Amino acid sequence: MSRTDDLFSLLEKADRDEQGLPPVEEWKPERHADIDMRIARDGTWFYEGSPIERERMVALFSTILLREGEDYFLITPVEKLRIQVDDAPFVAGEVQQVDGKLVFTTNVGSHVVASAEHPIRVETDPHSGEPSPYITVRKNLDALIGRSAFYQLIDWGREEDGRLVVESGGVGFELGALE
Repeated sequence: MSRTDDLFSLLEKADRDEQGLPPVEEWKPERHADIDMRIARDGTWFYEGSPIERERMVALFSTILLREGEDYFLITPVEKLRIQVDDAPFVAGEVQQVDGKLVFTTNVGSHVVASAEHPIRVETDPHSGEPSPYITVRKNLDALIGRSAFYQLIDWGREEDGRLVVESGGVGFELGALE
């Protein structure tokens, strides 16, 4: 398989990843509880203080994740369990350009293409001035864009009216002001 075929298969995976998710927004379970589960800023999932080592388990949990307001839940048709999320539930550690589109790979192995539906945004800490870049993975669930992926976006960016902008599929996303 050629490099081009590999890249186009990423676009296909991103489309499949989004289509194959359970309909968590439709489920209205009667049982609600809190559990001792936390997702750290680096994307590590913890249960009762210990990291969850099984990647397939984390990937499965990620498919039943729901956000309502500032709260995150693991939800099934029979129960809704509140969990803690330090920042964003996912980390987008890799980005590639494919056919004019930016394809991100998350820590749970899913793929998302930056678009109007999956925007990139950068929040700046008012105290430190540090940028925190995000991409919307699905609905209102974000991935923190990892440092190396963010640097790659900066490298691909272009100046537009004193701002650094990166484009994906014809949609421009502002990464910050140029100094």
